Amino acid sequence: MVLFEGTGALAIAAGLAVAGGAIGTAWAQASIGSSIMGVLAEKPEQAFKLIVYMALPELILLLGFVVSFLLIGKMEA
Repeated sequence: MVLFEGTGALAIAAGLAVAGGAIGTAWAQASIGSSIMGVLAEKPEQAFKLIVYMALPELILLLGFVVSFLLIGKMEA
């Protein structure tokens, strides 16, 4: 028994990949951002390292886009 079949299921999966990546990134950056502000108040010389830590969760969203584009590429014309 197949629940989802065809391009509609792939479109839903592509949307969920991007949405899941966006939610995960937002959740991670919310907790990291507040921690970074606390550290910067005490040790401003660590700013570059902390900016790198703030950019790392963006990879989650980029991987969601990659998965989405791979799924869209599998759709039939």
